[in-house]
Amino acid sequence: MSMHFRDLASMVAADSAISADEVLSIRRKGWGDGKIVPEEAEAVFAVNEAIAEPSTEWSDFFVEALGEFIVNGVEPEGYVSDAQGDWLVERIDRDGRVESLTELELLVRLCERALSVPERLRSYVLRQIELAVLTGEGPTRKGGALEKGHVSKAEADLLRRLVFASGSDRPAGVSRAEAEALFRIKDASLGSDNAPEWKQLFVQGVGNYLAGFTSYEPLAHERAAELETFMNDSHSSIGGFLGRMGKSSLRDNFFDAISDALGRKPQKPDHDAAVAKAREVGTEEETWLESHIEADSKIDEYESALLAFLAEESGFDRDAR
Repeated sequence: MSMHFRDLASMVAADSAISADEVLSIRRKGWGDGKIVPEEAEAVFAVNEAIAEPSTEWSDFFVEALGEFIVNGVEPEGYVSDAQGDWLVERIDRDGRVESLTELELLVRLCERALSVPERLRSYVLRQIELAVLTGEGPTRKGGALEKGHVSKAEADLLRRLVFASGSDRPAGVSRAEAEALFRIKDASLGSDNAPEWKQLFVQGVGNYLAGFTSYEPLAHERAAELETFMNDSHSSIGGFLGRMGKSSLRDNFFDAISDALGRKPQKPDHDAAVAKAREVGTEEETWLESHIEADSKIDEYESALLAFLAEESGFDRDAR
């Protein structure tokens, strides 16, 4: 595909456009095997940078192709390594921010799709959306229709996808860093005609951090690589058996069996007790919440909604503490 993309990059640079038919040709001739090597990934970026107004067809291809390259390009599949995350941030970042919505969509989709994403990459993506709200500039503000200090539906939707992504700080839940960002965005957008989706996300997101529960924790990148190597070992009897069973079955059902074979039997906590414990707003969370609510010596409408949500979900009563 490299030669095809080099020719395409030159062609696109001439008129800053790519047609739907040209994207279809790339999919058929240049990406028929569904694989991309590093040189081709660079070429995809070069074409994207040359396009003045990316079409839906191109944006879909860009996100799909680079997402496949980054998430499944190296073993263990399903993980974004530190090196891949650093490459992507350095490739996208020019003046401290993402320039196009297509690139931002790629970053958010990676966090949704991957089992684990490096902290630097997660923080970078979250900061890009926060900056758009704080400054009124960025990939979600093309056209200048919105002023700073306003949260649009598009931004609320991106934030929801990001903080609840499988590759977030706390998979299927919201981390403290993410809750901190939600509070900063809330403070910066008070009094604005924000999208209703934003208030709902703030309440549910911060509420999830304070009283949520998730028992899912992805394997560390190094641990996943070790299991991938073990799985591919056709010389051992267990490896051969699992190979016959198939990789998909292994990933879905047999990690515990492999851990046993490696002498690392996982501990299984009492699930009901863990859920009940997690739903309590403990002293540490209460102190954190108090500090944010009392920062401006008043309770705004978002914080009132949050307190009502916590009272319903976990029995939290701020006035009784």
